[in-house]
Amino acid sequence: MEKISYKLDVFEGPLDLLLHLIEKNKLNIYDIQISELLEQYMKQIELMQQQDLEIAGEFLAMASKLVQIKSSMLLPKHEEAEEMRRELSGQLIEYQKCKMVAKMLSQSISFDSFCREPMKIKADMKYKRSHEPDYLIPAYLAAVGRGKAKIPPPKEAFSGIVTHRIVSVSSKIIGVMRKLWGGKILPYSAMFEDASDKSELVATFLAILELIKGKRVRVDGDGEDQELKLISGGGKHWKKEN
Repeated sequence: MEKISYKLDVFEGPLDLLLHLIEKNKLNIYDIQISELLEQYMKQIELMQQQDLEIAGEFLAMASKLVQIKSSMLLPKHEEAEEMRRELSGQLIEYQKCKMVAKMLSQSISFDSFCREPMKIKADMKYKRSHEPDYLIPAYLAAVGRGKAKIPPPKEAFSGIVTHRIVSVSSKIIGVMRKLWGGKILPYSAMFEDASDKSELVATFLAILELIKGKRVRVDGDGEDQELKLISGGGKHWKKEN
């Protein structure tokens, strides 16, 4: 008597087998009935053993996981079992989507075709567009103007910004003492009458400070009535100049 043989489908892994059983038995992938799925799964494993097929360890690990979920669901509190069932459901949904995408890509991609690398073509740098003269003249003038803008400006352009006359404080000290020499008493503002720029004003002010610090000049009065006179170094009797 001839022995009846069955041809079993080849599955890529336990998830592939579970997805096949869910589709075959029309189970809800979002609410899996673990008991029914486990029964169908174990039957498939038995058929694979009868056909002397080598069963990978991952198939047996999935069987153990299904048994664990079913056993946990028999307990009064089976929150852990529900969590494991939701996790399994998520893995199956993700695997189902991957199979769908792979099927779509297989229809558009063929490994029987050959694509050569693109040839290196020398770029044509010649400008081939045509323009009216009314547009070319303003464009040329604008380009020339931008070129001139990149040229560094001459030193004379910065003369009013970075150059200034250097006035020595020492020379102003001598100048202040000459004005006060001989016991003269002069208004504070008179020291700045001959100043021609800011540098000379600053140097004069610093000279007066140095003389006051060195106790050679004294300032009397307040505000606009301030007057300067020498403390020492005069050869005559000091009197206020009329």
